[in-house]
Amino acid sequence: MADTQFDLIVVGGGPGGYVAAIRAAQLGMKAAVVEREHLGGICLNWGCIPTKALLRTSEIYHYMQHAGDYGLSAKEVGFDLGKVVKRSRKVAGQLNGGVKHLLKKNKVPVFDGHGRLDGKAGDLRKIHLSKDGKAVADLTAKNVILATGARARQLPGLEADGKFVWTYKEAMVPESFPKSLLVVGSGAIGIEFASFYRTLGAEVTVVEVLPRVLPVEDEEISGFAHKAFEKQGIKILTDATVKSLTRNPRGVIATVQANGKSEEIGFERAIMAVGIVGNVEELGLEGTAVQVDRSHVTTDEWMRTGEPGVYAIGDLTGPPWLAHKASHEGVICVEKIAGKNDVHPLDTKRIPGCTYCHPQVASVGLTEAAAKEAGHDVKVGRFPFLGNGKAIALGEAEGMVKTVFDSKTGELLGAHMVGAEVTELIQGYAVAMTLETTETDLMHTVFPHPTLSEMMHESVLDAYGRAIHF
Repeated sequence: MADTQFDLIVVGGGPGGYVAAIRAAQLGMKAAVVEREHLGGICLNWGCIPTKALLRTSEIYHYMQHAGDYGLSAKEVGFDLGKVVKRSRKVAGQLNGGVKHLLKKNKVPVFDGHGRLDGKAGDLRKIHLSKDGKAVADLTAKNVILATGARARQLPGLEADGKFVWTYKEAMVPESFPKSLLVVGSGAIGIEFASFYRTLGAEVTVVEVLPRVLPVEDEEISGFAHKAFEKQGIKILTDATVKSLTRNPRGVIATVQANGKSEEIGFERAIMAVGIVGNVEELGLEGTAVQVDRSHVTTDEWMRTGEPGVYAIGDLTGPPWLAHKASHEGVICVEKIAGKNDVHPLDTKRIPGCTYCHPQVASVGLTEAAAKEAGHDVKVGRFPFLGNGKAIALGEAEGMVKTVFDSKTGELLGAHMVGAEVTELIQGYAVAMTLETTETDLMHTVFPHPTLSEMMHESVLDAYGRAIHF
């Protein structure tokens, strides 16, 4: 039997867990990972990565259908759904193997099974390891990081059945392509699937209970995206709810209430994308001082729970539910455990968020409304893709960049984008916010030409009445 005593045990091998374990090993700790399913977690295996592979396919398909716009010809453009899914799974599999290699390289053992807090053994935390309900081993460590992630939320009466009503998992590996699709929820997950299936030809309806799609985004960007989605043929119902889903041999009948009226609509398939709940069950939290609030573990700025020696990171601890947030929390948590003096708490306002639909949406910091609510007197800059040479050359002139500044200090409070490749561009503003850059610094920065990034410069200039190219 392998060694069972460690400095740190990480329960969960997702983007938060495996990164935390590797950083611990780099700092000289004896670390181990307990993982019951797939290294890389939901993100790598059933989320971030394979969905991007699918969306890349739909993007290429879109360009092939519009080949004539670029002086090209492409006849009888089609797709093989099985091959599309196979490529996506291959990408996930390759990266899963990469995580295994990284842990092995850093001499971090991986225990296959379910880890559960099981009291203490002296000054050490005890983790009971089981597989398929059978005890495998008891592990001990001075510190334990819970990184068990989250799963799709199920609504009463609208539960996914894996056949007609899907979660993100089934939506990634369809056996057949649905001609009509209902997407319940218009956050990043819902909109990405709506975009993928619509681009490949499905009739898609999105139902959102809130007044607008992509509700966490800046209202102006949300409105722009809404119009773009409708232009593509996606039907969007906001301020609407799905009251019931009735299954039949052909699919589902959804009772949708919107504008004070109730309507029954038939779809071949439905996707539930209404948020997530933390995986807090069967972790042995009973009898500990770990606090759980609405399925998420409560922590302080150093990811400490109320139980000494027990930490929690990632989706398990609440929003924003992003892989890069989990990874960063893992590093902060481990460095604090190691006693490093240069560790800084995570400022969630500086975490960029990306939605890989068409057009893409990305943001960091405060929305215009949130900045005003926080008491800032703001200056707002905007620049359209239509005014950018590279965007026009790409045939992607639909989009805009928006920046929000504090008018008194020049602090960049937020940046919001919609359009081609904005998920790559947003990091420029994220770096600027981390460095506490002012509008003067950004104005004096030279942006290369011709690039999409020039719009970032122009938006800053526009906030202060100095835009050149529009």
